[in-house]
Amino acid sequence: MSGGLLVAGTTSDAGKSLLTAGICRWLVRQGVRVAPFKAQNMSLNSWVTADGAEIGRAQAVQAAAARVDAEAAMNPVLLKPGSDRHSQVVLMGRPVAEVDALSYRAHKPRLLTVALEALERLRARFDVVVCEGAGSPAEINLRENDIANMGLARAAALPVVVVGDIDRGGVFAGLFGTLALLSPEDQALVAGFLVNKFRGDPTLLAPGLDMLQGLTGRPVMGVVPWTGGLQLDLEDSLGLDAPRASSGPPVGPDELRVAVVRLPRISNATDVDALACEPGVVVSLVDTPQQVLDADLVVVPGTRSTVRDLAWLRSRGLDDAMRTRAEKGLPVLGICGGYQMLGSTIDDPVESAAGVVQGLGLLPVRTEFRREKTLRRPVGAAADGSPVHGYEIHHGVLAAEGGEPLFTEPDGTPEGCRSGAVWGTVWHGSLENDAYRRGFLRAVADLAGRRFVPAGDVSFPALREARLDVLGDLVEQHCDTAALWRLIESGPPAGLPFVPPGAPEVPASEKVRP
Repeated sequence: MSGGLLVAGTTSDAGKSLLTAGICRWLVRQGVRVAPFKAQNMSLNSWVTADGAEIGRAQAVQAAAARVDAEAAMNPVLLKPGSDRHSQVVLMGRPVAEVDALSYRAHKPRLLTVALEALERLRARFDVVVCEGAGSPAEINLRENDIANMGLARAAALPVVVVGDIDRGGVFAGLFGTLALLSPEDQALVAGFLVNKFRGDPTLLAPGLDMLQGLTGRPVMGVVPWTGGLQLDLEDSLGLDAPRASSGPPVGPDELRVAVVRLPRISNATDVDALACEPGVVVSLVDTPQQVLDADLVVVPGTRSTVRDLAWLRSRGLDDAMRTRAEKGLPVLGICGGYQMLGSTIDDPVESAAGVVQGLGLLPVRTEFRREKTLRRPVGAAADGSPVHGYEIHHGVLAAEGGEPLFTEPDGTPEGCRSGAVWGTVWHGSLENDAYRRGFLRAVADLAGRRFVPAGDVSFPALREARLDVLGDLVEQHCDTAALWRLIESGPPAGLPFVPPGAPEVPASEKVRP
């Protein structure tokens, strides 16, 4: 059996995903065969593996950090919220149920079994598996049914490090309190802490680190400095509104302003990350008609709930703003659910059970929702001949009844639709294709009347790889890698002290059992 480690966090968006990726990159540089793992992920940012399985996008990025192909076993349980109370359960890459918070509990024993089996298969094939927790391990109301944090750590005998985000403040209370709310058996697996996003003089922080170790008997194994420009396929909605790093001044005279509609159930919002990597392209999330009208390009992104988010869009007056844009010949791009909204009709007996709903009528396209989800990785060419690849995740099947296709697959199958200044596609990731993106931005600039010039030398895949290297550097330079390696090889040290008050041990009759 291989070595393993669980990276937990005091909160959501504490930095677990990026530090897990950084540890994977550090290990693979040492010649270690490493794989990422997240037993249960709740995210609307997902990815399709080469064999057509849907997993969390963060695990796909972590697999890239480990220089291995992403696979369903790396995220065996994915929850995709469709409303505040209901989520789609994706099990080993395939949707299996729609559940609410209470009914989901009945699935937990089976899901823990699936997760442990997936982890065991990975550990049989890799030297190390770096696991990412979910939310916080100190959610004491959820502990008895936990399969992603201490429940997983106990079942798989994994040592645990807890990450805290010092940029938010209260990091010492968060780290201490997280440990102090765990049962003695859970605490015995927590071997240390990582402080993330530190700004300032490390000597000022040192006394606090020493006091935390004195209070808990556990060291801080690293203080990772705040580092800008590391947006990498955010899986948590808490990170969507964080300021985006500038890619530098424009090459030509003008900037290009891109407004992304912040839908309530926005999914795969990282489709626009490739636009933000271009010098002079300024990307922002918007939710008012004036913001939509002021932009050079408006992107209506994917959504887990097309009909409900279309109703929200109308309630905000954004539909009239987009019609005004289309009438003036100003660019609009719809991706997946956003593409469906731009069409003429949506027949949805699946997600919302709303039946036939009128779309915005900006593209001559009809959408019919089907229960079987489309999951694939298509390839093709744009109208200018540039190669394009992407991935599809949708229940809606679209039929264009006019306009021009955006892409053509090798067998001649058309995909997407363009009518005037309005584009639509179900291909997530299409903007990550450098040549196509540059041609698209030139067309947008022409229509918007902007003297914007694409840089011509920006490689989005190379930029992502460079960011993964930065994460590996941060772990190697600012973490006690010798201590991390001891945990991976040998597990937590014996005799770690208990920090009161702890949490009561879950009665045996109430535990989730594989």
